[in-house]
Amino acid sequence: MSDDENDPQAAWHAWHEHRVATVSAPYGPLALIGTHWLADYPEGRIPAVPGRWRTTGGAVALTAAPGDSLQLDGEPFTGDAELGADEGPPSRSRLTAGDMRLVVIRREGEWAVRVFDPGSAARSAFGGIEATPYDPAFVLPGRFTPYAEQRTVQVDNVDGQARGLGLGGELAFRFGGVEHTLQVAVDEDDGSLWAVFGDATGGRSSYRFRFLKPGVPGADGSITVDLNRALLPPCAFADHFICPFPPPGNTLPFEVAAGERRLKGALATGI
Repeated sequence: MSDDENDPQAAWHAWHEHRVATVSAPYGPLALIGTHWLADYPEGRIPAVPGRWRTTGGAVALTAAPGDSLQLDGEPFTGDAELGADEGPPSRSRLTAGDMRLVVIRREGEWAVRVFDPGSAARSAFGGIEATPYDPAFVLPGRFTPYAEQRTVQVDNVDGQARGLGLGGELAFRFGGVEHTLQVAVDEDDGSLWAVFGDATGGRSSYRFRFLKPGVPGADGSITVDLNRALLPPCAFADHFICPFPPPGNTLPFEVAAGERRLKGALATGI
């Protein structure tokens, strides 16, 4: 067993350092400079993005001319290609244009192209993540209760659009002698839980909402709820992400004075 596993504070510090390195990586969330919905460009031309882009129902059709200077799978690309949603990290995107990485995404049937630029202003200005040091009082025993069937609720997203958010159950835990619950999504691949939550610090001393990824519950539903690992959502790093707001009931009535709080230098105005 490593020293970090024996020392929760050291493990948290290593986690925090890894998070800072991840978000500030050349193609991390700070590098996102645009999310372009193809429905907004019926002629297929996206400003400042090379190529001609069209949806074909189940895919995106890209046409590239020699002057577009695009590469596909590491090779110069001209002509036509049909692309599906890119599930890998931006650093492994199939499409590049110089230093930029172009990532095809699909959300509720709508296609978009995301552009990641390691020279983004946000990445250049990044000064770190303001986070509260580890506090064992925020490590809580919890229990996950799955729903009989998957539920979908409509929630507002930061871009002003309402979208469906899939929820697989409830995560219950006690804090200050009171039981609280969060509705959580369940990853279809590994069974890990994910929650979007607000709390009494939101928009004041923390970003307006945060994420929590407590891991995979045990066979009996038991799971540790470590609020020290509350995460800033991607939209805290770049406006072009489309993060969901917390679903109804997921705003905790107490201060989660733990975990990632906001970007260093951010004002206490919800950003």
